[in-house]
Amino acid sequence: MKKTGETTPLGRITISPQAIRTIASQAAVRSYGVVGMAPRTLMNGLADALAHDPRHGVEVAVEDGRIRIDVFVVVEYGTRIASVAASVANSVRYQVERALGLPVEAVNVHVRGLRVSDTD
Repeated sequence: MKKTGETTPLGRITISPQAIRTIASQAAVRSYGVVGMAPRTLMNGLADALAHDPRHGVEVAVEDGRIRIDVFVVVEYGTRIASVAASVANSVRYQVERALGLPVEAVNVHVRGLRVSDTD
């Protein structure tokens, strides 16, 4: 995983994939219909649970200045899954591009589960 950045007259600015993961994670959990983040694999889930990682459920790949983001979410049962996924992708892309000033090549949203809210 490479860092992304740019060179200015004052020096080089680098942005780590972990920083991008944090921005993307915050954008995803604030999206309508998302009730949580999901691990990519069981091992990732165990590691994130033990470390209380705030970037849980987001993978970032930076290659040749191109940013690709995979987001793993749990969606509220009863919401339209396609609409929630599109909203998450748009929100993540917008927030990351706004914060970094760099284009995001792709945001892939993986719906890992549905959760029914308490009806009490």
